[in-house]
Amino acid sequence: MPSNLTVELTAPNGRKYTQPTGLFINNEWTPSSDGKTITSINPTTSSNEQEIASVHAASGDDVDRAVKAARKALKHPSWKNLPATDRGVLLNRLADLVEQNRETLATIETWDNGKPYADALNGDLTEVIGTLRYYAGFADKKFGQVIETTPDKFAYTVREPVGVCGQIIPWNFPLAMAAWKLGPALACGNTVVIKAAEQTPLSILFFANLIAEAGFPPGVVNVINGYGNIAGAALASHMDVDKIAFTGSTATAKQIMKMASVNLKNITLETGGKSPLIVFDDADLDQATEWAHIGIMSNQGQICTATSRILVQDGIYDKFLAAFRAQIKNISKIGDPFDENTFQGPQVTKAQYDRIMSYVDIGKQEGAKLECGGEPLTDMGDGKGYFIQPTVFTGVSENMRIYQEEVFGPFVVIQRFSTEEQAVDLANNTTYGLGSAVFTQNLVRAHRVAKNIEAGMVWINSSQDSDWRIPFGGVKQSGIGRELGEAGLEAYSNIKAIHVNMKSKL
Repeated sequence: MPSNLTVELTAPNGRKYTQPTGLFINNEWTPSSDGKTITSINPTTSSNEQEIASVHAASGDDVDRAVKAARKALKHPSWKNLPATDRGVLLNRLADLVEQNRETLATIETWDNGKPYADALNGDLTEVIGTLRYYAGFADKKFGQVIETTPDKFAYTVREPVGVCGQIIPWNFPLAMAAWKLGPALACGNTVVIKAAEQTPLSILFFANLIAEAGFPPGVVNVINGYGNIAGAALASHMDVDKIAFTGSTATAKQIMKMASVNLKNITLETGGKSPLIVFDDADLDQATEWAHIGIMSNQGQICTATSRILVQDGIYDKFLAAFRAQIKNISKIGDPFDENTFQGPQVTKAQYDRIMSYVDIGKQEGAKLECGGEPLTDMGDGKGYFIQPTVFTGVSENMRIYQEEVFGPFVVIQRFSTEEQAVDLANNTTYGLGSAVFTQNLVRAHRVAKNIEAGMVWINSSQDSDWRIPFGGVKQSGIGRELGEAGLEAYSNIKAIHVNMKSKL
């Protein structure tokens, strides 16, 4: 790797490593064509905005280079003719290398993103490794079928790669979201250009070296960093990209969908949410408050499926609110993400910090009651970092912006309901339909409500405990298509039907 495209770093936890700073195209590190860079900031030290590293930002020309490398690799015999079982071997080898570099990757995620190190190490990296291994196992198990018609015809189908896949990953779970997309794409024999989030590019750039080390041929996976309105737009609108997969905001997804229409790209979009969590009178109170807290406050509230609207039945409302506030006080230790006792780190950027604080003002102006939080954390020594206290509003109504709009932070609204029918109506009164949760000990009601909620996913007596073996995705304005599970493979292969005439004469 060229020395001018790396930097030697020592993270706050003392771990030393070599950080790539270039663009990974055709298994080689190159600078951006125009020399532009993006500086990654440590969100824990916002008072002086400590720089971690500056990385090259891809231009439109760089995106074109990456797409051409992916197209060439798609046609090259070393990838095109590679047996599916061998693709699985490569994915397993990549998972092994992630396992070997687990501590370094978790360190980079924490430093660059602000999430607690324990979460990155035990949560995110576990998911990356598990997802890659899961799809490694599927590589040689995705095939066509023979279809019975008449004695005069023999018909069968084959599964073929979609082609060159552009993948755009978000900043809240950089490596995990990359694995969600790379796993099925590579298992099905595609090639990839993956764009890192400009806010958190460091871990996926380190990960790129592991792709080459695992033995993937040049051009099969290309990793670029860059601004969404430049590199992301160039990728989404590129005429030689066959598919675009995006995770991020609904507003951005709408723009990507328009750009992808230039050549009718296959699209997978996983977008925003305003997920409800319904607590019925008969719910286990301790269980409900524990999961409700995890559902909105984990990962600093920066989760697309975060259960950010809590709906509580009248008979248990006061008890739940008191228990939920106690849960926040006892569990939500905010501070240094490398401290093993920290539950909540800083928000990822100043822009995200400012967005959340603006919604605190909106909630107050709309007449909602601020139960707790809504303030920056002021007891962090010199006040460093983008830290926000867990924020809870009550007295909300359905027309309030804080009830309808995604805040993407440790910010939750709590609302009463009386009947099951009212709870379902409140839950569905949103343009989103990603996640949802139901707490009750009445399993008949649990399944009935789960069926009636307009969402791609429903948790019963839990929240956010997703699994790479189970499909993930939304309805309404929360996205198109599914990731994870066997369903995640569907978007990365085309079905070709082959008709064989068995009759010699018409």
